[in-house]
Amino acid sequence: MLSFLNRLQDMLDVTRSVDWLAPLALRLYLAPVFWVAGTNKLQGFENVVAWFGNSDWGLGLPFPTLMAALAVSAEVVGAVALILGLATRWSCIPLIVTMVVAATGVHWHNGWQAVHDLQSPFASPHAADAMVRLDKAKDILQEHGNYEWLTQYGNFVVSNNGIEWAITYLVMLLALLFMGGGRYVSVDYWIERRFRH
Repeated sequence: MLSFLNRLQDMLDVTRSVDWLAPLALRLYLAPVFWVAGTNKLQGFENVVAWFGNSDWGLGLPFPTLMAALAVSAEVVGAVALILGLATRWSCIPLIVTMVVAATGVHWHNGWQAVHDLQSPFASPHAADAMVRLDKAKDILQEHGNYEWLTQYGNFVVSNNGIEWAITYLVMLLALLFMGGGRYVSVDYWIERRFRH
């Protein structure tokens, strides 16, 4: 039995030759997420500053212009760095901070779920009510709209705006922080190979 388990382990060791795929996949997944988030903030910068600073209907952060600029910079520059695999570990740090702020300051009060789902083990207490509203919205669209066209590429959902996606991105960033950009397809790898050996 032990020799069989050892053979299985040896088979898994083959994956070391392609260990660069995991950080590459994480980088390619996260880069457009942060690019879109950052460029959207940049396009509506004045509104973002107002939202960052207003304590009644926004985040109530001090120095909102500076904080908004830092968030935009972290996301846009971070996205480019992730695509290139350049300073991957360093670029993950401000993105991690951004995700912590997003999870705790923006999404926390909505619970875990990004989208209301009664089947989730972390279902929002408002999920049942959200499903009633979703069913009513579907009824209205089926009666007064072109429902088949509207749902041709997917179903309607009710956003819960919980911390799920922010935490998912945070976990992915933590993995990159510890493993770096990966071999072969990151600028970090070639810089280290050229200058650190």
